[in-house]
Amino acid sequence: MIILKDITIKNFMSVGNVTQAVRFTDNGLTLVLGNNLDLGGDGSRNGTGKTTIINALSYAVYGNALTNIRKDNLVNKTNSKGMLVTLDFEKDGVKYRIERGRKPNVLKYFVNEQNVEEDEAQGENRQTQAQIEKLFGMSHDMFKHIVALNTYTEPFLSMRANDQRAIIEQLLGITMLSEKAEVLKEQQRLTKDAIKQEEYRIKAIEEANQRIEKSVGDLERRQKIWRDKQASDVQDVQQQISTLEKIDIQTELDNHAQLSDYLEKKNLKDQAEKWLTSINQDNVKQQRLIDKLEKEIALLEDHKCHACGQDIHDSKQEEILANKQEQKQEAHLQTVANDAQEQEWLQAIAELGELGQMPVTHYSTLQQALEHQNTLNNLRTEEQRINNETDTYQDQIDTLKQTGMQEIDWNTMNDLNVLKDHQDFLYKLLTNKDSFIRKRIIEQNLQYLNSRLAYYLTKLGLPHEVQFLSDLSVEITELGRELDFDNLSRGERNRLILGLSWSFRDVFESMNTPVNFLAIDELIDSGMDTNGVDAALGVLKKIERERNKNIFLISHRDELVGRVNTILQVIKEGGFTTFSTDTEFVDERS
Repeated sequence: MIILKDITIKNFMSVGNVTQAVRFTDNGLTLVLGNNLDLGGDGSRNGTGKTTIINALSYAVYGNALTNIRKDNLVNKTNSKGMLVTLDFEKDGVKYRIERGRKPNVLKYFVNEQNVEEDEAQGENRQTQAQIEKLFGMSHDMFKHIVALNTYTEPFLSMRANDQRAIIEQLLGITMLSEKAEVLKEQQRLTKDAIKQEEYRIKAIEEANQRIEKSVGDLERRQKIWRDKQASDVQDVQQQISTLEKIDIQTELDNHAQLSDYLEKKNLKDQAEKWLTSINQDNVKQQRLIDKLEKEIALLEDHKCHACGQDIHDSKQEEILANKQEQKQEAHLQTVANDAQEQEWLQAIAELGELGQMPVTHYSTLQQALEHQNTLNNLRTEEQRINNETDTYQDQIDTLKQTGMQEIDWNTMNDLNVLKDHQDFLYKLLTNKDSFIRKRIIEQNLQYLNSRLAYYLTKLGLPHEVQFLSDLSVEITELGRELDFDNLSRGERNRLILGLSWSFRDVFESMNTPVNFLAIDELIDSGMDTNGVDAALGVLKKIERERNKNIFLISHRDELVGRVNTILQVIKEGGFTTFSTDTEFVDERS
């Protein structure tokens, strides 16, 4: 069951910036009366904004008012922005809320207080709107005929035949057949696609069978080329290995190590001999100097000039003598140092021992020998890699030979064709107007619709007989005379409009889900005499009492004040509409 709980309205039509709230859950018959204080005196019933309530309800659910009002014109003209309508309701124990507004555009959809859709940029989400309408189970046109009855809504019997049929088909569940037909149509498309795919698959198998032998031959040819190349590569590598193995690379590396040691010793010995030669030469030089200095010292001690041989008796002689003796001492010390170094170098030569014969190598450098060894190792690795290469062609050849020619299985194609024929038959049953399924559904539901229509027309005191025929057309008769809808007087038309809407509602609720709310906007004011008003009020009270409905009766008739449970005052003052009842409204969300 759909339970409309309450609605809050802000800057919507004549409602201003102060949020107004209306409760829908107080079961009973509520009379909605207007009082326009802006017109002076006690005010007027007109232009107060009574219809604003059901327009706001229509906007919250469908995004449109009941009448053809542009959405931006629903925004209060004084404040010009911040319009927001919030509707709280329940269905089958699940709580829902819709928040919809303009300037800025807003659409928020809550399920059990969880926001499942929010689009503040556009306020228009087709998927969300589709979810909401699916939840309510009725189109906007159906809503205007069974929930929010309004004098501005085109009467069902004044609509074109196609529009009437669309509403009746939706009401009687025929639209459901059309929806199922659309689903089936998609399945038919998928089946046709599957048949095409199966045709492609069979054709592909046939072409594969024609190509398989050619593919095997091509693979065998490429396999032979690959094997020949592998054998050639192995032979080339082995030849290179054989050439390199003629040289004992380990012996070569050992000889290079010995050669390095030999050259190092030879270099040390050469260096030592060079130093010995240098020391001997220096000793000879120092000895000559000493011999010279001794002669000069002997002359100086005899007071003779060492250079010219003349006598010297002054202090100069002593100075020269001291200098010569000092030079002799330095030369003597140098010979002593040379003797010590000579012994050290002789000891070093003795420690080096005999050099022996210089080792012979194939390569002039150790680097070349190492490159030889590395190349040989790489060639052996390459030989192993080539020998270990997998023949990928053999697996492919074996697979193709084992699979061989594929047998074509027609079972899937036959099953798909049977399914296609079955779907085509079902689609005709769902869409053909002469289908026994459609006729059976129409017959069953038309009987109930006609019975409820007869009941309500009797209660409303309409003497005419009105019934829907099997082709979904409507027949109106009086005393055997067939009439058109426009043959009826205004009061008679209103009786028929009310009876037809209530009948539609009964059929809808029997096939879908009950709705706790019903609004009737001034329908009983237009052309209805006192008897007609009393009859309509009696039916509404019976509906409210037996079905626990909350009914809003919008009217200008003051005589109805004492005959209803609740009065909702719609007061317009200062250009803005406010709502007030004889029971204080409590917002359950606060």
